[in-house]
Amino acid sequence: MGEIAIRVENLGKRYRIGTSVARYNTLRESLSDDVRGLFRRGRRRTMEDGDGEPEDMIWALKNVSFDVKHGEVMGIIGRNGAGKSTLLKILSRITEPTEGRVEIQGLVGSLLEVGTGFHGELTGRENIYLNGAILGMKKATIDCKFDEIVAFAEIEKFIDTPIKHYSSGMYLRLAFAVAAHLEPEVLLVDEVLAVGDAGFQKRCLGKMEDVAKEGRTVLFVSHNLAAVRHLCTVAVMLSAGKVQYWGHVNEAVAHYEAQIITGSTGQGPLSVLYETKGDFTKTEFAITRLEMLDEEGRAKPSVATWDYVCFRIHYHAQHSVSEASAELSLASLEGISLLRCSTQPDSNVRMGIQPGHGIVDCVFPQWPFAAGRYLINAALALPMKAYLCRLEEPAILEVRARDVFSSGQMMPEASRSLLAIPHRWKI
Repeated sequence: MGEIAIRVENLGKRYRIGTSVARYNTLRESLSDDVRGLFRRGRRRTMEDGDGEPEDMIWALKNVSFDVKHGEVMGIIGRNGAGKSTLLKILSRITEPTEGRVEIQGLVGSLLEVGTGFHGELTGRENIYLNGAILGMKKATIDCKFDEIVAFAEIEKFIDTPIKHYSSGMYLRLAFAVAAHLEPEVLLVDEVLAVGDAGFQKRCLGKMEDVAKEGRTVLFVSHNLAAVRHLCTVAVMLSAGKVQYWGHVNEAVAHYEAQIITGSTGQGPLSVLYETKGDFTKTEFAITRLEMLDEEGRAKPSVATWDYVCFRIHYHAQHSVSEASAELSLASLEGISLLRCSTQPDSNVRMGIQPGHGIVDCVFPQWPFAAGRYLINAALALPMKAYLCRLEEPAILEVRARDVFSSGQMMPEASRSLLAIPHRWKI
């Protein structure tokens, strides 16, 4: 392979819709699965008579091909469900491809989900040595890196505590520290910047830069396009499991931003920013609609800087939750977080969820953002904990310009001034 660290050729991964996660079955369950399989095979043969592909099959990846050179930092971008995480799982040998092949030169380290490969009953110290052994490291090598890993993760006081007692932040810091410091020749990182505080995210970026400067190969999956631009030189954009673009990072990001704008679930200037198209009744919680209303509660077809606007979140719940929170967030097209409003703890509004349809409003008496396009998302969560549900994809919010300061000039575009804040000058 020469200068090539990773070669992916015609890679494909197919899943059967509705198949449960692999587990150990009882004899009765195995027999039941075999009987159901007979009926499924008969039904699939009928489906295949039409277009050659079973109806209950879906391709998460199809005909994916690209190369990564030694020492190259490649971004993997695309919308949710594009196949990014599936690709990294195949490269990490967690799952086998249905077709195609992958060649990798060098030892692979991966951080795909928080604490993948960690054992909750073992202490932080024991998990560091366990993960090092899995990566093929000798004990002497791990000994040399141990203090550096612990310092980066900031868990000195808890290093001999079972990690099942760690907070999610501690868990994440330790997982990233182990993956980045044990010196794999190829590092695979999936959305590590989506969790953790700003300080930790900055350290993660800095460490990945150091890894790249040392000549190691990095594959970085993230929705944070600014981080992808900063860290990567090349990128692959995936859409519906296929490669839509492979090349310079700026061109790949431009393709992705164009897809966000033209293919978003948002509907441009209409008042409905998002509406569920699938069958949400089969999920425990779902955001079904996000719309804009005016002061009279009527549909608001567009929003301009300093407008009154009410964002109404419609949701559906299968069961009740005694205490929950609602959240509305805004980001740039590059994925940089600009605003996050929550009923808890921001406004101390108590909220419970009852089975069925519910509504929660987030009101802005004066919308402060300048003209431009933004990504808007809504969510339900347990207070200070995990999300119950979010939009499947952020919606596009387009803000119009206006003469907010009565100066005879329209408010500048967001590229020049992001916010319009009431103020006065005195000379």
